[in-house]
Amino acid sequence: MPDAARPPRHVLILGGTTEARRLAAALAPEPAGAPHSATAPGSAGAPGSATVPEPAPRVTTSLAGRVAAPRLPAGEVRIGGFGGPEGLARWLRAHAVDALIDATHPFADTISHNAALAAATAHVPLLVLRRPGWVPGPGDDWHQVTSLDEAAAALPALGTRVFLTTGRMGLAHFAHLTDLWFLVRSVDAPEPPHPPRMTTLLDRGPFTLEGERALLRDHRIDVVVTKDSGAAATAAKLTAAREAGVPVVVVRRPPLPEGVPVAADPEEAAQWLRRVFSEANAR
Repeated sequence: MPDAARPPRHVLILGGTTEARRLAAALAPEPAGAPHSATAPGSAGAPGSATVPEPAPRVTTSLAGRVAAPRLPAGEVRIGGFGGPEGLARWLRAHAVDALIDATHPFADTISHNAALAAATAHVPLLVLRRPGWVPGPGDDWHQVTSLDEAAAALPALGTRVFLTTGRMGLAHFAHLTDLWFLVRSVDAPEPPHPPRMTTLLDRGPFTLEGERALLRDHRIDVVVTKDSGAAATAAKLTAAREAGVPVVVVRRPPLPEGVPVAADPEEAAQWLRRVFSEANAR
């Protein structure tokens, strides 16, 4: 016979993205402990079924701590690393995590692989939440590469005034390009090593098409470098580049860990969680 009430499920979100914040808000929109309706094993309407109040899940979002003033999500928040996959596995066990969702940036491949190893070790269900990547359209002049080093190698043949939007952490890959001028846009100020001829623009998306058009025009940009983050908030630069006939060097995403299910948006991730918790209730 089912218990009268269940303790809240604990969901750990590896966050730092818009999708992670949206998912946290969707999972924990009410005050802690607000009950949801859940059907105990078997299913609703079947003989012997019973509807048992199930508390809203406890949601913890982990942030890497690389941004000085991050946008904080709903629910609990922890900041900092775990100490590799072994440390994350220990954290999952110690905090009784029922499901792990990797909603980090598409280029945070080290974290994603650590999450896969930790989830397997701790026997915790894992989902990767990744927004779809960008797709080139008619008129785009994209040069796709697999790394920042390849992006740097492609630049001298494409232009001399570079709009670099790959983030402040990878500027060392471009530091040897002394003949090129760079406009670097970043949330926080970059630190050396970086290109010697560089202007920094501290800003955070979303960015408008009108603003991106003006930026390319005012700075006489003749080549753009970006990672395929797939974010709508930063996609306007691609449209502005297409309109201006400016080539774009696009760094492809690293591969995801094998065998891990993937959701394209927070709604799909929430559906996965419901299935996981329903299957756990049925056992």
